[in-house]
Amino acid sequence: MGANKKILVGIIMGSKSDSETMRETEKVLKEYKIPYEINVLSAHRDPEKVRSYAKSARKRGLKVLICGAGMSAALSGVVSSYTDLPVIGVPIYTTALKGVDSFLSTMQMPAGVPVACVAIGKAGAKNAAHLARRILTTY
Repeated sequence: MGANKKILVGIIMGSKSDSETMRETEKVLKEYKIPYEINVLSAHRDPEKVRSYAKSARKRGLKVLICGAGMSAALSGVVSSYTDLPVIGVPIYTTALKGVDSFLSTMQMPAGVPVACVAIGKAGAKNAAHLARRILTTY
C-alpha cells in the first residue's frame, strides 16, 4: 500500500495458496482507502515469525489483524495469543471438508484468545475487511 499512509491493517495468510481468497479482503480495503500490508506466515512452518509479527504489530501502528488459513487454521488463534489487537479469522475453503475444518478451528478459541470469525471463503474475506473498517472507526 502507499508509502505515504500509515499501515493500519495487517493481512496474514498461512500459505500462498490462500491468496486468491484473501485478495477479496484487499479489494475491499482498497475501496475504503485503508492502508494495509500482506504477509504469508504459517503458524506451523514459521511459528517464530508469526510470534514476532504479532508481538510487533501494535508498535508498528497496526490496528487490526486479518488472518486467513485453511485446514487446521491455527493462524488466527496463534496471532491472537501474542497480541491484544483485534484479530479477524477468515476460514479458507478446503476441498476435503469444504472449509468446515477451517471454520471450526477458527471459531473455537479458548477464553482469553479472542478471534472474530467470519464466513468461509471469499464472502468471509470481504466481510473481514468490512469488519476491520468498522473497528477502525472506533479509534
